[in-house]
Amino acid sequence: MPATNLLGVPETLLPEEPEVLSALAAGTPVAEVVAAHPESSLAWALLSDETSAAGRDLEAYAYARVGYHRGLDALRKAGWRGQGPVPWSHEPNRGVLRALYALRRGAAAIGEAGEVERLTTFLDDSDPTAAASIEAA
Repeated sequence: MPATNLLGVPETLLPEEPEVLSALAAGTPVAEVVAAHPESSLAWALLSDETSAAGRDLEAYAYARVGYHRGLDALRKAGWRGQGPVPWSHEPNRGVLRALYALRRGAAAIGEAGEVERLTTFLDDSDPTAAASIEAA
């Protein structure tokens, strides 16, 4: 179900990251993709996912935090002004949304309840379908 944009704020649509996607598709280790493309929130989110799966919660949180900030930079560069839809359906937006999700997961793992609440709101305000889509993937 698409998000209802009651504020009339236009969607933010990020540019594609063909080099990042190509490297990932070629099987390049995620840490190497991050090193080659440190501006990619997708790469940072994936690195957070890997370290979280390995039980290294603090590292996963830190990687997600970097991905979150890189995502904010990309959103602002694309015209985002702190509010409005960031649709999951636009594939290049998924890195930012995954970084938000990963940061929320990391905040929960280290007991940062207020941050979990703030990030849940941010994620839902960006696209209410994003969390469920990430969990289904």
